[in-house]
Amino acid sequence: MLLASVLSGLVFVIISRIGKSEHPIVIVNYFMVFATVLGGVLSINNWVNPKGYELPFLMMLGVFGYFGQVFMTKAFQTASTNIVAPIKYFEVIYTATFGVFLFGEIYTLYSFLGIFLIIGGLILNILYKSKFNE
Repeated sequence: MLLASVLSGLVFVIISRIGKSEHPIVIVNYFMVFATVLGGVLSINNWVNPKGYELPFLMMLGVFGYFGQVFMTKAFQTASTNIVAPIKYFEVIYTATFGVFLFGEIYTLYSFLGIFLIIGGLILNILYKSKFNE
């Protein structure tokens, strides 16, 4: 999980450094190819074939994920990373909330500690940037 967070942050910085020199769809396609190959290799011993009723959900996940990735890439290309990245990290909070209310998931103390660290980091980032801009 820590490696995924570091790599995710690295992707955000690379996208913002590329700027507008590459079209967002090109960046997303490279990202999707890399993620597909890495995910395929890591799932070799754990692969489970989807059932028939799961296929529409997987297709919707692919379509919505693709468009979400394109718009996120556009956001990182046009705005500053320190403005867009904190908004992206709210994803963890939304996912946990939906998990509790829709799927009855139960989270541990470590999960809440992680959410607290994310919120704390967001607040510290905002405070630091506001003092830096004065």
